[in-house]
Amino acid sequence: MRPRRPLPDPLHERPFSVAEALSVGVTAKRLRGTDLAQPFRGARAIGSGDDTLSRARRYAVRMPGNQFFSHVTAAYIHGMRLPHHASSEPLHVGVVWPRRSPRVAGVVGHEMRPPVAVVHVGGLRTVPPVVAWCQLAAVLTPEEVIVAGDGLIRRQDPVSDLESLHHAVRRWTGAHGAPALRAALPHLRAGTDSARETMLRLLMSRAGLPEPQVNPPILDSAGRFLAYGDLVYAERRVLVEYDGEQHRLDAEQYQKDVDRLDRLMEEGWRVIRVNRAHMRRRARAALVLRIERALHDADGRDRAPIARMPPRR
Repeated sequence: MRPRRPLPDPLHERPFSVAEALSVGVTAKRLRGTDLAQPFRGARAIGSGDDTLSRARRYAVRMPGNQFFSHVTAAYIHGMRLPHHASSEPLHVGVVWPRRSPRVAGVVGHEMRPPVAVVHVGGLRTVPPVVAWCQLAAVLTPEEVIVAGDGLIRRQDPVSDLESLHHAVRRWTGAHGAPALRAALPHLRAGTDSARETMLRLLMSRAGLPEPQVNPPILDSAGRFLAYGDLVYAERRVLVEYDGEQHRLDAEQYQKDVDRLDRLMEEGWRVIRVNRAHMRRRARAALVLRIERALHDADGRDRAPIARMPPRR
């Protein structure tokens, strides 16, 4: 059996309409694939059942006033950066102890010690985003916790800052996931634009490459602003750029990206463009070697090689 054709990047992390999928080149045959659920006519989703937000809205109709969404469900409500497997989680619903948590099929109940802050987002009662992030540490991998944390302190419309996350982790001492949160803190970086950008940075870090700056303004030789770049080695004029497919699907944005990278190359920058395929396990070593060679070339032949460890498997 031939492997299924991967869906474009924008469709991997959320439900989507048939019309949207067709508009970005997904075939009608692919939309009939058994890996795609059909929660409603004209809609598709990866995995079975409805998406988390739809299930949350349906549950909210019957939710008593003393209940609120928490953990992964709260993270979805806040639009946090989550791995695809999180969409298969049941709804997480909390109450403040000594009230009893709900016992309903498809719902995981949590009894939380007071005080517990509750906010309203889109008509849904939920814990605040920083609390949801702390709760995620008990169910996500270390990298996934970092990706979600970076999303809270992202470049555009951040909902928190590093100081607040440090404060939250200190308050989380003794709770589920506390060690994972403490381990994640040193790896958080403000100013990211996407989950893949964080994943690429972590891949580079595990390989032992020097740490780049995250989305800093890049200046030309006269000190004038040129562009922003994803992962930047300013002194070496090396830019590592994650190229998501959504950039190609938006013609205007794609043209802006082409012009931006052309200007950088005219100023002597080495631009390394990375896509999803480069980050697959079998391609990672070659990607790291490309970056390492670019840094070596920028340093000059007389510089000692950059010491690095092989990528973790």
